[in-house]
Amino acid sequence: MGSSARNIFLDLRFPPHEAEVMLLRAKLAEALRVWMEREKLTQAKAAKRLGITQPRVSEIARGKVELLSLDYLVGLCAKAGIPVGVRLAA
Repeated sequence: MGSSARNIFLDLRFPPHEAEVMLLRAKLAEALRVWMEREKLTQAKAAKRLGITQPRVSEIARGKVELLSLDYLVGLCAKAGIPVGVRLAA
């Protein structure tokens, strides 16, 4: 299996440790986007439910999460009722 199937950020030449963080951010943003779609929320309504601004929801919906922390995105998922877990493989 090539790196593309595992983590596109490796193909974009991010260092491995940064690629892992970017992939986690992207997955959390996708979960929030799916939640908005499933709940049939506009960005404005999603922003109100999450306690953030509509422009921030727009960034998340477009996957523009490079400046958002994992803590922040996990917190938004918690507010949306999206369970977040961590599985480590050593």
